[in-house]
Amino acid sequence: MKADEKPSWGLVSPSGVAYHFGTSGLSVAVATAVTHPLDVLKVRLQMQLVGQKGPLTGMGRLFLQVFKNEGPRFLYLGLTPALTRSVLYGGLRLGLYEPSKYACNWAFGSNNVFVKIGSAGFSGAVATALTNPVEVLKVRLQMNPNLRKGAAAELLAIISEEGVKALWKGVGPAMARAATLTASQLATCDETKRVKF
Repeated sequence: MKADEKPSWGLVSPSGVAYHFGTSGLSVAVATAVTHPLDVLKVRLQMQLVGQKGPLTGMGRLFLQVFKNEGPRFLYLGLTPALTRSVLYGGLRLGLYEPSKYACNWAFGSNNVFVKIGSAGFSGAVATALTNPVEVLKVRLQMNPNLRKGAAAELLAIISEEGVKALWKGVGPAMARAATLTASQLATCDETKRVKF
């Protein structure tokens, strides 16, 4: 679509939306599955000061220590909610960008870089707001290797002990981060495609 053209809403088919959402979600899920052990280590490193005194443990030492104490299973703690979140978050974040960009173009008659930044930021923030409960669940599972109940039971425990609001802990900073990250990634990518070398 050229910058001065208005999009036709008739060209957006349900199968096209499903394809875009599905491929976006699947690509993020594959990346999540590959990098999940690093995410578990990151969370453990971030939380290591809770109740601990003494020097901080580095990533290599933490990996060996936890691998010895908990076994290889620890590398995939919280994988189910991580994959669930990645399919939903990836699909929403990338899948909402084009429709929101088209809506802005239709409403304001412009498809400039600021529209792209706003549309991408909106997409990232909405995707994060909707998937934050799964992120909270994932982190809880990563931090508690002794949980044998599974993701569904832990979700119910969080709700019964802390209330539904607990599922949106940290949503404000997470939305701001996702909006900034998505705006910088998608708007930059979109603008770069327009440059002819």
